[in-house]
Amino acid sequence: MYILERGIFADLAIVKAWKADETGNLVFRKTARNFNLPAATCGKTCVVEVEEIVPAGSLDPDCIHLPGVYVQRMIVGAPYDKKIEFVTTREREDAL
Repeated sequence: MYILERGIFADLAIVKAWKADETGNLVFRKTARNFNLPAATCGKTCVVEVEEIVPAGSLDPDCIHLPGVYVQRMIVGAPYDKKIEFVTTREREDAL
């Protein structure tokens, strides 16, 4: 006796990557490496939003997280407004 849990299969997979080359090979950053890889492989069509597209052959083959065979469409989503990466300070209030 066993329990079979069927895998998720979607018509469209939308993921975000850090860097891609012109052939669709993707590199993810930080926590995006956890779930973007299985999410991209479970759909019939994979659409990827990337921050930067580099020429083919400029990515190290050992650093590619998702091969281009899984990617059908790519868009560049730049310019990004990354508010969390900026240091914001406020003036110190005078003590009473």
